[in-house]
Amino acid sequence: MPGMRLKLRPIHCWLVAAVFTAVLAAPASAQVVVVANGSPITELDIQQRSKLMASSTHKSSTRQEVINELIDDRIKIAKAKVYGLEASESEVDAAFENMARRQRITPQQFGQMLDRAGISPNAIKARMRAEIVWNQLVRGKFQSSLQIGESDVANALKARNEAETKAGYTYTLYPITLVAERGEGGLDARRREAENLRGRFTSCGEGLPMVRALRNVAVREPVRRSSSELPAQLRDLLGGMEVGRLTTPEVTPQGLQMFALCEKKESTSDSPVKREVREDLFNKRFETEGKKFLDEIRKQAMIEYK
Repeated sequence: MPGMRLKLRPIHCWLVAAVFTAVLAAPASAQVVVVANGSPITELDIQQRSKLMASSTHKSSTRQEVINELIDDRIKIAKAKVYGLEASESEVDAAFENMARRQRITPQQFGQMLDRAGISPNAIKARMRAEIVWNQLVRGKFQSSLQIGESDVANALKARNEAETKAGYTYTLYPITLVAERGEGGLDARRREAENLRGRFTSCGEGLPMVRALRNVAVREPVRRSSSELPAQLRDLLGGMEVGRLTTPEVTPQGLQMFALCEKKESTSDSPVKREVREDLFNKRFETEGKKFLDEIRKQAMIEYK
């Protein structure tokens, strides 16, 4: 019907013009620069990753180096999906929280710190997502070659002239939290109580019941840790402590936390130096296998520059 065609034509022209105007008005940051295995990489992705790399390495990277890393991430995620591997939101959030915790701040504070640096939290989470699935994929695919035997550790220790029998310890610790009231002076008051408690706590047999009787103090179930599992600072602290004493208080979101050292057994089966050597050997093998595998799948990837 001719009349209907005449009415539709102006609308069609208006739609084309609107779309064309929207494309022209789109920010340059939304422009797709590369497509890797069907996944687009935008100018904004490049800008964000460039800031992230500069922040983590403390040096500037070339634009191509940034693009290559983004391509690698897309390839890793795509290959992991072939094996049914995906990083859930909870896994990514947990990794983000762990990174914040290592800097002794909350995830919210970490996000604010990133914002001030011009880095979106989503940019660092995208990086984490790729590393999580890649870690799972390489560990699963090269499981046998990544295993580190006792002979490997012994040979590495010999090469480093380290004593294999250097002792470590297994500790039994009771976490104790002094809940701090909100408001000015609340934490200072609890810190004075914590120091007073440390002076009175001389054995776990008598000290733990005393602490449990106090108000706003929580004594949690004991945890057992070998010295090889502990950060060097805490390992040194516990190594020089007497059994039946409390560690110095540390600030947590709930208030102040201390640990009661209730048992300390010497052990040579998994000393800190052996654990360090084992982790070093594993990381080197992981890096070697991962690089070869990434080079292989990169050759098979569909990469299109726009």
